[in-house]
Amino acid sequence: MNSASSFSFSSFRSALRTDFTSSLVVFLVALPLCVGVAVASGVPAELGLITGIVGGLVTGLLPGSSLQVSGPAAGLTVLVLTAVTEYGLPALGVIVLATGLLQLTLGALRLGRLFRAISLSVVHGMLAGIGLVLIAGQLYTLADEKAPGSGTSNIAGLPALAADVLGSGAALTAVGIGGGTIAVMALWKKLPGKAQLLPGPLVAVAAATVATLVLDLPVARVKVSGLLEAVQPPALGDFGKLADVGLLTTIVAFTLIASAESLFSAAAVDRLHNGPKTDYDKELMAQGAGNTVCGLLGALPMTAVIVRSAANVQAGARTKASRVLHGVWLLLFAALLPGALGMIPTAALAGVLVHAGFKLLPVKELGPLWREHRGEAVVLVVTAGAILVTNMFEGVLIGLVLAVAKTAWEASHVHIDVDDSREGAAQVRVRGHATFLRLPHILDTLERLPADRAVELNLAGLRHLDHACMSALQNWADQHNAHTVQPERTRARA
Repeated sequence: MNSASSFSFSSFRSALRTDFTSSLVVFLVALPLCVGVAVASGVPAELGLITGIVGGLVTGLLPGSSLQVSGPAAGLTVLVLTAVTEYGLPALGVIVLATGLLQLTLGALRLGRLFRAISLSVVHGMLAGIGLVLIAGQLYTLADEKAPGSGTSNIAGLPALAADVLGSGAALTAVGIGGGTIAVMALWKKLPGKAQLLPGPLVAVAAATVATLVLDLPVARVKVSGLLEAVQPPALGDFGKLADVGLLTTIVAFTLIASAESLFSAAAVDRLHNGPKTDYDKELMAQGAGNTVCGLLGALPMTAVIVRSAANVQAGARTKASRVLHGVWLLLFAALLPGALGMIPTAALAGVLVHAGFKLLPVKELGPLWREHRGEAVVLVVTAGAILVTNMFEGVLIGLVLAVAKTAWEASHVHIDVDDSREGAAQVRVRGHATFLRLPHILDTLERLPADRAVELNLAGLRHLDHACMSALQNWADQHNAHTVQPERTRARA
């Protein structure tokens, strides 16, 4: 008995120690990302920290996934920036609050598993589109310039940006800081394992900050307003904007994208450890609870973030204590060291997000996907391009429609066998799935048959016959029946 108790206490102490260490690692990974995502989203840097704190202290305590970590995500940066630009910062709280309530409702209705039915190509295309828009926008911040706005205008303005940078010493300095940040992050992964105890993003941003302070470089830095001052709960008047159809569309986009990203992250994290697996409905409700609190505080929306979650698992986390503690460390930092944020150059944070954007691009996967599943590759590329040309919601919608159309086309395989070697009626056997998508092929084949010879249609091999095909086949049989020499032998046999 004593031996069992001793073993249990020893296991508990070991788990607590590894969770404590893991929480510090996740905190160091999350800190620059929280600040960078907030700045890129056009909101005070402190709002990114608030979302990270809520992700730890609220979502982290709730059931769902035991090891994945939530906070502000680069994947929602473009959508948040667009919403803040169009509707203003006070409306952000309303949007995030409504998103959280919708997620709670979907989870309560046990619809979390439905998000797993989204085409993987659409998800990868969505992430690639986000990455392209993110890179195009952050290249301007990298040079301490303001981006024109939409994804296409940002890309179109890159030649002019390059000319401006080459003609400005201050812009070149900022690009040097941002480029150095990217280089440090890219090279950090190639160092020996022990050297990677500190996260690359933290080291890169810290190095850029020290260089900026020591050399007194003329670059823009993060604006600090204070944690309490940054909290902007939505006022009653802000809820009147819910009558705007565009705002409602934005809420739907936030809900779909945040939920899909969180649940796909959960599936990826489950493959990294052998512990309890995710309950998708409970995890969706946990995300909804977190976003509801973030909305009430006027903060950024949250999702589960694969970068932080993977860091948590790789650091040896065993329970949800690690993700809760990471929220505690963020809170202590924001409360005790707010002035430290004002020392960080914005170009360094832009470098972090440009690096994050490149990681969202499926560069290595696209070639094999094109060779093995060309249709899926087309869906991915079209989704990414549509997001770049239009916006997040419309781009994802286009991708989903294309994925459904591709699946319907592939599923509606139909085979037509014609046997006219025997005397009497020609034998035509139709097998597979006869849908309206294959109707032109079916009718073209039938219309090539001799008009003066009776035909016997055998439909027994069909697994599916939709209304359009059934009507078209009946009409063709009637017309052929009217012109054949032996009309009584022209019929459709099921």
